[in-house]
Amino acid sequence: MATKEKKQKQKTANKMPVSLPETRQALMLLAQERGIKNFRVLNKSELTQVLADGITPEQIQEVVAGAVARWKAGWGTKKAMS
Repeated sequence: MATKEKKQKQKTANKMPVSLPETRQALMLLAQERGIKNFRVLNKSELTQVLADGITPEQIQEVVAGAVARWKAGWGTKKAMS
């Protein structure tokens, strides 16, 4: 049994850092799994920033709030055509 425990310890010790996928769709799915709200309005660079290791929830919220504000700014009022 001692050898089995050694193998398990070696497997957990050899964890490589997970690299982020390269497509926006894959990044969006990862953000959805992590429970990030409004992930659909984030662009690719914002998604990589939000999914980076060591980012705090406050920093995530700040990036998402900026993206939501940018998205809402694109919705203008329709002017009546004469």
